[in-house]
Amino acid sequence: MNIDKTLLAAAVAALLMMVTVPSCHRKTETPVLEDNDTIYPLGFCTDSFALEEGVLKNGEIFTSLMSRLGMRPQDAMSLVNATDSVFNPRKMRAGNTWQAYYSGCDSSVNVLEYVVYHHDKINMTVLKCTAPFSAWKVVKPVDHTLKYSNVLISSSLWNDMRRCGAPQMLILHLEDIYAWTIDFFSIQPGDRFSVVYNESSCEGEVIDIDTVYYAEFEHDGKCYPAIRFDQGDGGNLYWNEKGESMRKAFLKAPLRFSRISSGFSYHRKHPVTGRVRAHTGVDYAAPTGTPVMSIGDGTVISKGWSGGGGNTVKIRHNSVYTTSYMHLSRYAAGLKTGDRVRQGDVIGYVGSTGLSTGPHLDFRVWKNGTPINPLKMESPSAEPIAPANIPALDSAYLFQSTRLRTWLAESDTTAASDTTAAPGTTAVSGTAAGVATSTGPGASAGVGASAGPGTTAGVATSAGPGTSATLEQPAF
Repeated sequence: MNIDKTLLAAAVAALLMMVTVPSCHRKTETPVLEDNDTIYPLGFCTDSFALEEGVLKNGEIFTSLMSRLGMRPQDAMSLVNATDSVFNPRKMRAGNTWQAYYSGCDSSVNVLEYVVYHHDKINMTVLKCTAPFSAWKVVKPVDHTLKYSNVLISSSLWNDMRRCGAPQMLILHLEDIYAWTIDFFSIQPGDRFSVVYNESSCEGEVIDIDTVYYAEFEHDGKCYPAIRFDQGDGGNLYWNEKGESMRKAFLKAPLRFSRISSGFSYHRKHPVTGRVRAHTGVDYAAPTGTPVMSIGDGTVISKGWSGGGGNTVKIRHNSVYTTSYMHLSRYAAGLKTGDRVRQGDVIGYVGSTGLSTGPHLDFRVWKNGTPINPLKMESPSAEPIAPANIPALDSAYLFQSTRLRTWLAESDTTAASDTTAAPGTTAVSGTAAGVATSTGPGASAGVGASAGPGTTAGVATSAGPGTSATLEQPAF
């Protein structure tokens, strides 16, 4: 009898094991999505809702917007309180867009279900407007594409690069890189810019220039390359082929994109008084309100009215150089005599105060107390690249210049161009053949390009006619 009870207990235990083990296993399984499961970009299916779109108005706050969209004020406050860790309504900006999604088809009974607020072209916040309230962030996918531009100047850098399809941000990047090397007001027909860069876009719209890897400026038969190389010290990023910094002690000009209306002269007829007198400066014509920057680090030694010069700021940079900025419409907010300013700091804005016939900046430079022509001012370079980094810089220069030459050769043979250049110009801008476009934040583009004969080993495999070599991006 005892044996029978023991056998019975063992049998029951075995049966329980057979039942419970599979059951426990099923509880820990990761759910598998069926083929018809869908991931919605905004986190919900938009197809079943009525859509209203708009722009945040000047002076409009979150609660007033939600009230306009049909949400009760107390519910709007509950939504704010429930989502404060995700969404800060105080950071909403007039001009930003929104979408409101309503359930139902009858406008009289529509219920506000979701609001999508666009912080910028990439980032959004989705607000669930029915209980339980919630919010989540959505980031649109971004494409990163390796591209090049090659522009022969016929009128101006701005006009010719825009004509070839180069984005506005690229022009600004080039100006920043070459601000110490090139006087952008003296660029002339026949000059040429070539540049290799990485471009980010969202939904087909260019949103930024991620990186300018390499650029060349040709002027008067001389080439001025700029190679990007990060030493990891938080300092300069661009160098010439000799390892000299592209950054110098002084900017070439104190403002952007204007023209020289009057040059340095000791015998100029004044446009207002009609008298022949010295004009020991350079006049840059520009629209009223154009920001004026200090060309170098220094101390503001005077700020105020200077007779015919109107509103003027004067800066001492060191024991040798002093500069002045005249005819300003107004000064930078908070600027005062004695302030230290850094190179590129805005100190005022173009105007026409004093003896002036129109908005412009009269810019002057003194060297050891003697006025000099700002256009002929020599500026020392910043500290050169560290000697230990010269081999890596040489590799970067060889790689980028080879890549550019390859693409230019390919564009010549294929006559590929995004847009039609003006007569007498060569304007090429596009994505290099073999260069992959990658999607997602932080993604980088792979490189595959053809190399001509004589390409240096270690950067690209030497390839003869009809063959190709892969250029691999060095780690710099």
